[in-house]
Amino acid sequence: MNNKIAFLFPGQGAQYLNMGKDLYENIDSCRDIFDKGEEILEMPIKELIFNGLQEELTRTKNNQPAILLTSLACQKALEEEGIEADYTVGLSLGEYGSLIYGGGLSFEDGMKLIKKRAEIMDSAIRSDEGTMAAVLKLSNEKVEELIERAGEFGIVEGANYNCPGQIVISGEKKAIKESMKIAKELKGLVVPLKVSGPFHSSMYEKASYEFYEELKKVNFKDLKKVVYSNVKGEPYDKNDDIKELLRLQIMSSVLFEKSIRDLKEKGVDTFIEVGPGKTLSGFVKKIDEDAKVYNVEDMQSLKETVESLNLEKVNI
Repeated sequence: MNNKIAFLFPGQGAQYLNMGKDLYENIDSCRDIFDKGEEILEMPIKELIFNGLQEELTRTKNNQPAILLTSLACQKALEEEGIEADYTVGLSLGEYGSLIYGGGLSFEDGMKLIKKRAEIMDSAIRSDEGTMAAVLKLSNEKVEELIERAGEFGIVEGANYNCPGQIVISGEKKAIKESMKIAKELKGLVVPLKVSGPFHSSMYEKASYEFYEELKKVNFKDLKKVVYSNVKGEPYDKNDDIKELLRLQIMSSVLFEKSIRDLKEKGVDTFIEVGPGKTLSGFVKKIDEDAKVYNVEDMQSLKETVESLNLEKVNI
């Protein structure tokens, strides 16, 4: 029995204090990832994750590099166990983990880019200007109706198409507030999210061009794995302008569900969430209840995943 494996790299919101500490203390190669990452970032990222305050870790400028670094340490732990994947999908900032794993971006360039991305997104828009909310219990068609109607009150757009019954909308606060009333009429629910800005909306267009100036400095290489683009919901191909797609990603919808369905069509049946939390694992189960889903964020989950995969039967 040959399992086709995909790695999933989580996005903003997955952070928690002490994430990755267990791996840092027990696996030399994971410790190296954190140590080298801290040097590249030129910020006390280990102190922030292992001994900091939740409030500080939650800030966009901190949590993006922190989550990426932790995720790459988790991927390294899997590598030590001989577990590889031919396919990889990242949610928002997680796409940088996918690109690094897929060979398109060096570890150093990836960490520098995510630091700049986080700083730009953190300072681009005041938190009182825009926000995000999860739309629950509505079909995709009903969500589009909600977006259209709420759009009369200001900017509101589909930001994350995560799984059936959960789409995140993003935009101006007034329009998001009005969407709550409209959702009730449509027999759904809109739940505000604790975020510092209206991510993945056109409100970040200016920030996307600012970030593009950083992207232009980086040398992207040919991909060695099948890496999915959030903007396309499909794999990057050789004709894609990766830099332009990453610019657009800041202000465009994340098509996670589309990516997972495409992977399923390609015969992928095993998904490993590589990094803090189990959010993406939950999405995958709602998209395909038969999928085999695992996560690696500490020594215990690493052990359970390795045992469950039963390496003798896995094509790695």
